[in-house]
Amino acid sequence: MIPAVRIARPLQGGRAFGCALFQAASLALCVVGLSIVAQGTWIPIKAEIAQVLLDRAFAASLAEHHAVRPWPWADTAPVARVSVDRLGVSDVVLSGGSGQAMAFGPTMLKRETSAVTVLAAHRDTHFAYVKDLRKGDAVALQHIDGRVERYRVVGFQTVRWDRFAIPRDPARPLLVLATCYPFDAIERGPWRRVAWAERVD
Repeated sequence: MIPAVRIARPLQGGRAFGCALFQAASLALCVVGLSIVAQGTWIPIKAEIAQVLLDRAFAASLAEHHAVRPWPWADTAPVARVSVDRLGVSDVVLSGGSGQAMAFGPTMLKRETSAVTVLAAHRDTHFAYVKDLRKGDAVALQHIDGRVERYRVVGFQTVRWDRFAIPRDPARPLLVLATCYPFDAIERGPWRRVAWAERVD
């Protein structure tokens, strides 16, 4: 006796369309998922590459005594390096105060007076350490012309961005480190945390 052979019928009509639609949706979800993973890994990789390029640009700027851009299309360049030995931090300081420059490091804002230097950076990246600063901490600022200015933290201030005032004639040259506040906020707000440091040499 010959066993019966069952022949599968091709899917017809709505069932075939539904199966194709399910496969297309699954493929689209896979593509979206892979792109999100790729973007999540690319951002820290890009940040690491940028820091390497900034360090090289600072070294070149220091050697040539003028600002060298970290990459050809950059709208900013190194002007100094700020360091706090107690906290083990050292960052290249960039020219200008644009959001693009601040994405890569602290920026030096235009000096209101020759005796006051203002640095600004994001609270969740390069100036996250401002919350750990203490009175008496030593801060060094190395300029690309080779000068090294040494400061000591003397106080802190929490102030609205539109009420922040820089003294025009301080008794000693000042370094100001300013960042958004509070440190754990997830939205932009009007408050800034400011660390004041006096020149010691």
